[in-house]
Amino acid sequence: MPIPVKTNPELERAIRDLKALSREHAAPIWRAVAERLEGPKRNWPEVNLSRLARHAAKNSAVAVPGVLLSSGSLTFPLTVGAFRTSEAARKKVSAAGGQALPIVEFARKHAKGTNVQILG
Repeated sequence: MPIPVKTNPELERAIRDLKALSREHAAPIWRAVAERLEGPKRNWPEVNLSRLARHAAKNSAVAVPGVLLSSGSLTFPLTVGAFRTSEAARKKVSAAGGQALPIVEFARKHAKGTNVQILG
């Protein structure tokens, strides 16, 4: 059976960049995120803001190796990195005083991976 090939160039670039960051900064967290993104899209986590509100602390950094959705509310600021974020989720995170960033930009901002939580 042939190995499935990713056809989204943005996704391929993100996986390549995350693996490179992992090697450069000796941060295995980015390799783990890249490996999750390499898997089938049906296995990607779809994390709602309500889950972030339950499991993340105020002013923390959370990586979502999949999709961030807007169901629920967020009452405290936090920085979230996800491969894809819905527009409504981005607005709610900004309204709470936080940031919703693309996963590669988030990884560059937290290159060492310290104090970053993977959710999903």
